[in-house]
Amino acid sequence: MHVTVDPEKCCSSGLCALTVPEVFGLDEEECVVMVLLPEPPAALHERVRGAARRCPTGTIEVRG
Repeated sequence: MHVTVDPEKCCSSGLCALTVPEVFGLDEEECVVMVLLPEPPAALHERVRGAARRCPTGTIEVRG
């Protein structure tokens, strides 16, 4: 799995960071999501997919 985000789309809801704080964080200066762990371990895959599905702007892209 590889995770990326489009900071131009991010609305800073923070749902992803609350759902999977090991993978996502919020850049407080820019007020956008950032990927802390672009290739998360298998144990986090389902939570990352869930965060991507719940993202209100479709900012999160999951491949693999």
